[in-house]
Amino acid sequence: MACSWNPPCAACKFLRRKCQAECVFAAYFPPDQPQKFVNVHRIFGASNVSKLLNELHPHQREDAVNSLAYEAEMRLRDPINGCVGVISLLHQQLRQLQIDLQKTKFELARIQCHPSAVTTHVGNRYCDQPQQSYLQCLPQQLIWNFDAAGNSYVNVASFGQLSQLHQPSAVAPHDPHARLHPS
Repeated sequence: MACSWNPPCAACKFLRRKCQAECVFAAYFPPDQPQKFVNVHRIFGASNVSKLLNELHPHQREDAVNSLAYEAEMRLRDPINGCVGVISLLHQQLRQLQIDLQKTKFELARIQCHPSAVTTHVGNRYCDQPQQSYLQCLPQQLIWNFDAAGNSYVNVASFGQLSQLHQPSAVAPHDPHARLHPS
């Protein structure tokens, strides 16, 4: 809390008012972080933030101010999406990393079951090992799906018995991007 001998908090300084001892902003907008309050004020307004903080329990206020400050900063960077744009981008990156991880696990299992397949790789086709033998080594079933736009994505499910899988004849039998369907 602010005292008469302390410098005013960033909120009171920006609003050009005296910082009282009971100032709701003082604990969360210190004088050395003026931009934090400026951003929050621009996006949400000082009156709305004051009302929000007064309605919250004191132990919840710091988290609320940090959330407001982050959202305000992201809104100023991206007025349309705000932090939702960042979250969406992170979700896309996470999905891509999960797909890459599953592809790598699939390839690793294939190599562990048939080391000779590595040396006989030509284009998108691998050695003439039976598909069944290296699919049985996989701990999970990879199901490749394609949406209307032609984008591929993978579903991963643990079924235990991969011998129940079959592949359409139009797809190369050892193509790691081939669609696998349960029979």
